[in-house]
Amino acid sequence: MKFPKTLPETHKVLLSTIVDSFSQDTRIEGIGVSGSYASDSMDKYSDLDLVIAISPTHFEEVMSSRFELINKIEGKVAAFTGEHVGEPRLIIALFKPHAIHVDFKFVSLPDAAVRVDDTKVIWDRNGLLTKVFDNSTHQYPQPSPQWIEDRFWVWTHYAATKIARGEYFETVEFLSFLRSVVLSPLALQQNGLTPSGVRKIEQRLPEFSQHLKETVVPPEKDALINALQCCISLYLKLRENEIDIDVQLEAQHLALHYVDQELMK
Repeated sequence: MKFPKTLPETHKVLLSTIVDSFSQDTRIEGIGVSGSYASDSMDKYSDLDLVIAISPTHFEEVMSSRFELINKIEGKVAAFTGEHVGEPRLIIALFKPHAIHVDFKFVSLPDAAVRVDDTKVIWDRNGLLTKVFDNSTHQYPQPSPQWIEDRFWVWTHYAATKIARGEYFETVEFLSFLRSVVLSPLALQQNGLTPSGVRKIEQRLPEFSQHLKETVVPPEKDALINALQCCISLYLKLRENEIDIDVQLEAQHLALHYVDQELMK
């Protein structure tokens, strides 16, 4: 197996163990690794993001017994499915002794073509997984400026009602949502970068992240009002860069009037 230069030795040992174990199961056609492994940008904090390609005729069978496969890997201390991130095919596991996080995404071989980032084949039984990747391309989901505009002013109103009602922790959580779903993805996309929310935003867009800091505040009324206004200001600046968008002026005016009326008295 050819490994990336940045792969830590601890991760290499565990990955080799996983491949050695899974390759013994003839229902498994191949194993790919994505994320920082594929981009050769790993460090000791990195996860291992695995794609386990299963023969279509055995997919349901493997899905029902996948915990048994993972339990065979020495060092497993915890494992659970990924419904909370919208991916029930995923099993998230933690391995001792180095506390390494591993994502096992089980897919039917043809479905391996659908992926959001580059994936490197680390083991392939008959070359079929390599063929799937060679005949398809990865594409990260892009934020739709119109989808955001159609929702942003309702979201602004929602945040204002939470502040006005005194639900400050709820507002803190919602501002995080705006950072992850609206502000950061748009800023990254407009700068030609993968719009992966706030992940590594400090390194990828340091100047923008300085403005984003103003939206991270304690659960206190005045601070939250300022943070919401900052979110609005950042969004309007980002929206100026979008030329093909139907601006929802009526909703915008109503939401901003509501903010002024309820929070700025």
